[in-house]
Amino acid sequence: MFGLFKKKKIAPEFNFSGIGTDMHSHIIPGIDDGAQNVKDALMLARKFKTLGFKKLIATPHIMADYFRNTPDTINRGLDTLRKGLLDAEIDLEVDAAAEYYLDETLEKKIRQKEVLTFGNNYLLFELSYINAPQSLIDFIKMMQDAGYKPVLAHPERYPYYYHSFESYHQIRETGCLLQMNSIALLGYYGSGAKKVAEEMAENHMVDFLGSDMHHLKHAAALEDSLSTPLMQQLLTQHQLNNVFL
Repeated sequence: MFGLFKKKKIAPEFNFSGIGTDMHSHIIPGIDDGAQNVKDALMLARKFKTLGFKKLIATPHIMADYFRNTPDTINRGLDTLRKGLLDAEIDLEVDAAAEYYLDETLEKKIRQKEVLTFGNNYLLFELSYINAPQSLIDFIKMMQDAGYKPVLAHPERYPYYYHSFESYHQIRETGCLLQMNSIALLGYYGSGAKKVAEEMAENHMVDFLGSDMHHLKHAAALEDSLSTPLMQQLLTQHQLNNVFL
């Protein structure tokens, strides 16, 4: 009978309904290190719904040496995901772009217009976690000259920039937008990433929020991030570009 008085989990006062769209996730099943099958993808989709999202932009990895996805493999995966959502009666809009790794093949893809973008021609790209890129500013300019609007994925996760916050200002001053992973505010990626994420939020340098959702552990951390004061500030006091997607 004491089970009748078991404390229920209280829904967070804040959720992500104000921004509506998550623009960085790995929910398309079976094509990268995210959801491995439709069942996994549907569990993540339900969590997204619970947290207030109405739309997702799935962004599978594209890496020359590891995840050799193409627009075709991604769009076929998107069709599979959409069918799964329909069959499970989960009302969640899903589109697809990609998260491009800055390697020797990306420039060719950009020049040949063989890239998947989202929103207003935004191109999401990521860097090595180990080695700082050479001539990043020149590469950003090349993307812009090709007609794309570059968005740097999770800049708070690149340790070689931790010693100088000015690096983030320099990148953003080129016109490259910055996408922060929400769970970085919890310290999910370590104290260095947490410190940078906090500075980005405090200095109004977060252009997009992304979940970078791969699995249910990320989903739980994403829910927990709603309790942080800086996340509440981002969701209520900042104009995030997610709302235009």
